[in-house]
Amino acid sequence: MTTRIPQTERQRPLGTAFGYRSTAADVLAGHDLSGSTAVVTGGYSGLGLETTRALVGAGARVVVPARRPDAAAAAVAGLEGVEVDALDLSDLDSVAAFSARMRADGRLVDLVIDAAAVMATPPQRTAQGWELQFGTNHLGHFAMVAGLSGLLSRGARVVSYSSVGHFRSPVRFDDLGFDAEPYDPWVAYGQSKSANALFAVGLDQRGAAHGVHAFSVHPGGIMTELQRHMPFEDKLARGWIDEDGTPNPAFKTPAQGAATALWAATAPELAERGGVYGEDNDISVVVSDDATDVAAGGVKEWAIDTDAADRLWALSVTATGVEPFEG
Repeated sequence: MTTRIPQTERQRPLGTAFGYRSTAADVLAGHDLSGSTAVVTGGYSGLGLETTRALVGAGARVVVPARRPDAAAAAVAGLEGVEVDALDLSDLDSVAAFSARMRADGRLVDLVIDAAAVMATPPQRTAQGWELQFGTNHLGHFAMVAGLSGLLSRGARVVSYSSVGHFRSPVRFDDLGFDAEPYDPWVAYGQSKSANALFAVGLDQRGAAHGVHAFSVHPGGIMTELQRHMPFEDKLARGWIDEDGTPNPAFKTPAQGAATALWAATAPELAERGGVYGEDNDISVVVSDDATDVAAGGVKEWAIDTDAADRLWALSVTATGVEPFEG
């Protein structure tokens, strides 16, 4: 690994030309991705679908691995250069099978955008017995990137969807599965989003020698299928919708929500800022671990801490049986 620069030193806003309402098309304007291949999990719904559309519009070919391939194929019908394959992130055997098919195909991969996620689910376990949100949002993506790491081109970028939801919890290394404490769906979600950010830190540290960089992003508040496990009354009480079900106008559109990940995937100014967490198309400021103002944003140090990233990396290698850039 290269000499470590503390993530807090990298985590300094750049003052980009984009902002809260910038769209996927805005941040990709002027980028020619012809000849490149992207893998976008969840690339057939919500932010993922907007990401797929924008990448295709810039000339990229896009592989969309999906738990529901038929639904995915219907959603991306008419988008030239999009392929759908089967992948269930909550089942490591399914992840391994997808990765093996990609390796057999042999094409280099230039972008990986980990957009798929579950949020605030009832207590459930993955096929391998992990708490569902941690297992799906983090371990599934970790295993997929590990399986694809030999295909990543020099200059490739991996973008992990985190969230301001990481404010709710660091990675609970001593009780990942809520065996010692009662299950809280929002704490479980927060843990998984902290893990997504830490994965970007760990992956960048190890990928830099191969010319691969990783980033994590908070896309912003957007109403998508991600909220499908939330009761109407809960969304109403949080002010996310009104009594007619109309989203809060402060929320972003899916096209706006997809922008930050695409900015992280293509912005030349991030070449020396690997591992950073971004939002609103810029690098986020670091906030104290007791900060509670999610509207103000920022990233908590526990989500970019290099020691925590190393601990999570070791745990993930053991849990999945695979490791990016090894073997």
